[in-house]
Amino acid sequence: MGRLENKAAMVIGAGSGLGRAVAVEFAGEGARTAVVSRTPAHVDQVVAEIEAAGGQAVGAVCDVADRWALVGAVALVAERLGGIDVLVNAAQGHGTRARPGLPTERRLEELLPEEWDYQLLTGVTATFTAMQAAFPHLARSRGSVVNFASRDGELGTPGLGAFNASKEAVRALTRTAAREWGRHGITVNVIDPRALSDTMQALLDQHPGRQEWIEDQIPMGRLGDPREVARVAVFLASEDARVLTGHTVVADGGWVMTP
Repeated sequence: MGRLENKAAMVIGAGSGLGRAVAVEFAGEGARTAVVSRTPAHVDQVVAEIEAAGGQAVGAVCDVADRWALVGAVALVAERLGGIDVLVNAAQGHGTRARPGLPTERRLEELLPEEWDYQLLTGVTATFTAMQAAFPHLARSRGSVVNFASRDGELGTPGLGAFNASKEAVRALTRTAAREWGRHGITVNVIDPRALSDTMQALLDQHPGRQEWIEDQIPMGRLGDPREVARVAVFLASEDARVLTGHTVVADGGWVMTP
């Protein structure tokens, strides 16, 4: 029996990268998994991958920049899965609403207002919207929320001001929700990863030599694999983590160690 057997999980941002790895890993651990992404082809691919491996999955196409589409997606997933036991927020847009794309490193004095707005909208605002919409279902199931932050936010990596602000706000939101929702039996935690996701790889491709520099800073000597981070999410969503809430779980190979 898998660690998430009989649980219904909604993974937002599951079309690629860390979100995709989480969705696949959840399904492999027995969860009925909703794959949520703005790109229909990505949704279909991940659902097909899960089903080919013997797992259960449904797909939902949703752009997290659209608040009411996201609220509707939560309602649809709850109906199709018979509730929501686990909510994972792994989506984060880059660029602008008109031109979403890969991260662009831009100093604060050069940052476009529309870049700031879009990255907070698709990051912390979308995370809040999904959590609020899923709250009745999570309270009913005494469920779990797993959010995603970033080491860049904690480190204040230059050139990523809007992204950093969004991810640090997600951590603050996580702590508040943990305090307010604990009485409902809901756990809320955040993962701070450093892994070779699709977005990370694209960023490294723009900067030859940066991967080697990063890996020199990591005691384990390498960037994590998305599936390794996904297994941390499995733990946080499982019954093994019922006493753990309000915490940032760092999965970066030891790059940043906090007491």
